[in-house]
Amino acid sequence: MEMDPLWDTWQTTTIVKTGIEWELLFHMDEHTFYRHLRVTLAQFDHLVEVLGHQGLKGDQHDGGLEIPVRQKVALFLWYMANQNSFREMSDKFNVSQSSAHRCVVDVLRTFCKMVPTFISWFTNCEKMATSAAFRAVCGIDGIIGAIDGCHIKLQRPPVRGGDYLNRKGYYSVVLQGIVDERGRFRDIYVGAPGRVHDSRILRKSTFFEKWGEKMGRYMLLGDSAYISRDHTFIVTPKRDNGALTLQDQQRNTNICRGRVVVEQAFGRVKCKWRRMRDLQNTRLDVVVMLIMSACMLHNLCTGPADMCQEHPAGCPRHEDENI
Repeated sequence: MEMDPLWDTWQTTTIVKTGIEWELLFHMDEHTFYRHLRVTLAQFDHLVEVLGHQGLKGDQHDGGLEIPVRQKVALFLWYMANQNSFREMSDKFNVSQSSAHRCVVDVLRTFCKMVPTFISWFTNCEKMATSAAFRAVCGIDGIIGAIDGCHIKLQRPPVRGGDYLNRKGYYSVVLQGIVDERGRFRDIYVGAPGRVHDSRILRKSTFFEKWGEKMGRYMLLGDSAYISRDHTFIVTPKRDNGALTLQDQQRNTNICRGRVVVEQAFGRVKCKWRRMRDLQNTRLDVVVMLIMSACMLHNLCTGPADMCQEHPAGCPRHEDENI
């Protein structure tokens, strides 16, 4: 008897949503796989390989059956790409809630040992190429990146929780990111309380300690939050006091045109890795690892074909605009 292809499609979708067999994810077409886990099959296989080399192993869950590495990585990616509870994920991946939580934490800890593999500073050749790319976009010479801060929402931490209340009225930690012309993170600093100003976060960051060595003769683009005598390596717009010349206005426009790449990078992180929209964790060490992992996954997936189908003009940043 010949099966109706529409029935096959419906049956596959239903099984995945109820989680009877997680292996069915790998029998789907590329588009469906990407829609669920936010990575291509090739990117998934690469991630499994590098995590395996870093020491990630299979595990035993409560029923005594082994959870293979591929299942752990798929569960972790599902966790990052969605806002499901561990109860829902345990059903989807046919493991207990405690095993689902243990898998996520295990992959997180292994993945965060590999930050230099996925987030690295420019080589001299890359600086030259990136500078040329920024010059073509904004007309300013000597620019190799754009810097900004992004607020990641979380529950009030139990210790010094008031420090994390930002001026928008919700609790957050700040992700400081420096990106290149393609929106790839070249440096991140994670975990500052939400009420701390971007300029102060920069001065406390590990990047600031060695900015002279890292930047050389090059500069970054930043918004008005970075206007400071301490930040001579950041090109910032002039404040509009009502007396800007046409030349000043054009310069501000050029800076804005060049630095939009960092805003788009934050928007894509929150759009693609939806766990970043609202972290329910109160353990700040886990929060930091989750944000670092989202930035690493962003770099893994960034390429010419990586465009958000929902927001082709740029993903919204959700909640934290203009903070």
